[in-house]
Amino acid sequence: MTGFPVQRPRRLRRSDALRHLVAETRLGVDDLVAPLFVREGIDDPQPIASLPGVVQHTRESLRKEVRELAELGVRAVILFGVPATKDPVGSGAFDPDGIVQVALRDLRDEVDEKVVLIADLCVDEYTDHGHCGIVDAHGEVDNDATLDIYCRAALAQAEAGAHVVAPSGMMDGQVGAIRSALDDSGRTDVSILAYSAKYASALYGPFRDAVDVQIAGGGHRKGYQQDWRNAREALVEVEADIAQGADMVMVKPALAYLDVISAVRARVDVPVAAYHVSGEYAMIKAAAANGWIDHDGVALEHLTAIKRAGADVILTYLARWYAELAT
Repeated sequence: MTGFPVQRPRRLRRSDALRHLVAETRLGVDDLVAPLFVREGIDDPQPIASLPGVVQHTRESLRKEVRELAELGVRAVILFGVPATKDPVGSGAFDPDGIVQVALRDLRDEVDEKVVLIADLCVDEYTDHGHCGIVDAHGEVDNDATLDIYCRAALAQAEAGAHVVAPSGMMDGQVGAIRSALDDSGRTDVSILAYSAKYASALYGPFRDAVDVQIAGGGHRKGYQQDWRNAREALVEVEADIAQGADMVMVKPALAYLDVISAVRARVDVPVAAYHVSGEYAMIKAAAANGWIDHDGVALEHLTAIKRAGADVILTYLARWYAELAT
């Protein structure tokens, strides 16, 4: 005999303890990666107005933040640099004394193997035109010329202490080129987290405030980042990156692309990451500040939805908040 009144799904929802017991999705602090910004040439952390609670760190405040995150159980961070000067090729991204490389050396000595050190591998923070690669005479990003810059950045980051490099520029062939460069230099132990399905989203505005990036001439990145109307294309990108040597793949942003996360999870066996991006975070903060939503309830719902969709790893500015909530 099946169906109502014998079958009553509400029986398993009648108490908080019972709901926890049968919950299908488990979100843990160690699922999270904290994105952190470190700025060259500042004496005190600088708040980012469009990302409440997030700052541009000094080297010292970054060390302190990572120590505290580790004590809270956050086992991974990803670093983004804000250099004092920029140039056409983004040389700060591969300069051994560039801000991220210096910060990696600080953290390598500070936390050793207790925290996974991930370095975002792109050059938009370092270029004076704000694009993710070398711009040719026609104002277009030169895919193949940019790969050499990415390889140099990967080697600099690995030498400085990165456990994982995370190419985010969406250049064709970037993973294969980086993997070859790392392996040829004896850095076979350094992992690659590929931003495989990174969409040309309108949700990155606060991040660009955080890294002081403006695209020259009011330009955009639609020629190399993914079209937000496409889902099948993401699988092409993901499979190409895995074939080229990616150890993990990422979908970015997260909430507007839960279907893509789910499709990628069903297709591949490597760990799948998703980036709960700056705009997604900022909307929660702004709505909560106006009293329109319950911050903690919505934040937890968002992170759980990303995990439920299939993400093994979630990059989120909510990492510290959730870790403090969970303790």
